[in-house]
Amino acid sequence: MNSLVKTIALTADSNKLNKLLGIIPELPGCYLMKDNNDNYLYIGKSKNLRSRVRSYFRNNSELSPRISLMVRQIYDIEFILTDTEVEALTLESNLIKQNQPYFNVLLKDDKKYPYVCITWSEKYPRIFITRRRRNRNIKDRYYGPYVDVSSLRNTINLLKKIFPVRQRIRPLYKDKTCLNYSIGRCPGVCQEVIDSSKYRLTINKIAMVFEGRTDDLISELNKSMLKYSEVMEYEKALKIKNQIKAIFSLTQSQKMIDPDSSINRDVIAFASNKTFTCVQLFQMRSGKLIARIGYTADTKNNCSDIILQKVMEEHYSNLTAVEIPGEIVIEQKLNKSFIFNEWLNELRGRKVRLVYPKKSHKNKLVKLVKMNAEFELNSICHGIEKHKLALEDLSNLLELEGVPKRIEGYDISHIQGSNAVGSQVVFINGIPAKHHYRKYKIKNESIHIGHSDDYLAIEEIITRRFNCFSRYKEKGIDLSHIRKHKSSIFDPSLINDFPDLILIDGGKGQLNAALKALKKLGLEGDVRLCSLAKKREEIFVPGIGDSLEYLKDDEGVLLLRRLRDEAHRFAISFHRDRRSKNLKRSILTEIPGIGPKRIKVLLRHFKSINALQLASQEEIAEIQGVGNEIALNIWNYFNKE
Repeated sequence: MNSLVKTIALTADSNKLNKLLGIIPELPGCYLMKDNNDNYLYIGKSKNLRSRVRSYFRNNSELSPRISLMVRQIYDIEFILTDTEVEALTLESNLIKQNQPYFNVLLKDDKKYPYVCITWSEKYPRIFITRRRRNRNIKDRYYGPYVDVSSLRNTINLLKKIFPVRQRIRPLYKDKTCLNYSIGRCPGVCQEVIDSSKYRLTINKIAMVFEGRTDDLISELNKSMLKYSEVMEYEKALKIKNQIKAIFSLTQSQKMIDPDSSINRDVIAFASNKTFTCVQLFQMRSGKLIARIGYTADTKNNCSDIILQKVMEEHYSNLTAVEIPGEIVIEQKLNKSFIFNEWLNELRGRKVRLVYPKKSHKNKLVKLVKMNAEFELNSICHGIEKHKLALEDLSNLLELEGVPKRIEGYDISHIQGSNAVGSQVVFINGIPAKHHYRKYKIKNESIHIGHSDDYLAIEEIITRRFNCFSRYKEKGIDLSHIRKHKSSIFDPSLINDFPDLILIDGGKGQLNAALKALKKLGLEGDVRLCSLAKKREEIFVPGIGDSLEYLKDDEGVLLLRRLRDEAHRFAISFHRDRRSKNLKRSILTEIPGIGPKRIKVLLRHFKSINALQLASQEEIAEIQGVGNEIALNIWNYFNKE
């Protein structure tokens, strides 16, 4: 374990810490906290750097769990001085966007709300909906997160009909355009029929819609339409006229709730309880609601007014100057609002008004936004309470020591032993955690075509999954302690994926196979097991011959069924994928002169059987190790009458 530690953390080296704290200036600026791998943990700003940084190291017991966790990982701190606090705010925003420090992410990236992404980093940018906005190219632009997902999808689909844009991630054909080009939906991006610079002008028009600049877009299109009319290019003028009509109908579909259409404004309000704060932002452009954006944050470590300001900082720092409206209507006054206002003025390049209405129609707008925030908060809390109830019910049913946080489900899929695979799915706090899912190719040679053995397959994947924990136990690590404290990254074993419960899809036979594997590993007392059979929905646990008695509508049982069904779905999809690939490979074996090595070379080059089928004899012959004779055999095979 000592080999993992490269340096000593500041909290463990008082001399180094005191020396660093002693040289910090009492000036405005930014501080950048780093871990032992020089990764940024946190980037902050302050008008007095010395006072702010020292506050992290005075009394650890007064810090929130999140900040305490961060402080223990600080190995170095860098400083950048600025002339004013406003400059520090601008610099902090840029540094956070550039470096993405882990502990600066106040808002939850829980895939709840989607964003629209435009990949400006690509030669021919794409437009798509995503629920992840991290770990992408800095040139790409994101809009959102949007609350109304169905409305967002309709908007994108309509825009793709109005403007001819790239429709596919990869070309359908190697050397020709697809149907989308023929019907005018795509300008021929796959074969680069259109120049990249011209295509980007089209994408920029679509971006104006998500920036809330539809009036500017319509004005721009009107100018182009008149220009084409003057030179008697009436077909092009008519096409633009139809685009204007479609965009106008798109904006008209939004609710007209703001009588003052002369000012573009954002309206912001929030709802909060002891656990969460939900912030809603309505974008009003020319009297129309063009987008409803939502953010969710933990209330445990931050009060609601700080969260509100942090949300606004994060939201507006990701916008361009033209996207920031001239007026922002806010439910309550921000702390140091004058500094925040100056920062917004600098971002926009023009004055931004912050309004805190008490009466008038603006106050009605705030109340409407707050009502939406309260509805969202209630929805989130209701979902969490439902998951809590299911986990507590399951704990009582299986007589577990505590509420299971991480539950893993396993299943086997094959057809008479062929392409046998296993699946591992994971639910954390009752919610699928798909980034923890795993696939297993069954390696046992006794399982083959014509001979299946689910028990051996279950035994194999359980052995492979828990083999590492068996080694940890042999080294003297207490697995029961890991299970209780696995959420802490300071545990010396650095284990955070030890399950509280595993579910096997099947009856007593499958359950005993999993138990047999755990006994061989010496883990039968460390891992809690149960199985759920499909036919009668019977639940079995080790040591009890009969199935458990339960009510059909128990929330805990419903959770187990969801887990079982998800494991079954994941296993079947993996099995079908393997079987499909093997079937495609088997087609090539029918061609004279083609063996496993040449199949591998051909598929590596052409990526798919369909691409190989479309290739000419000359293109196939160019592949190293193929030659003219075998290329002719392949071409004849796919092109025979």
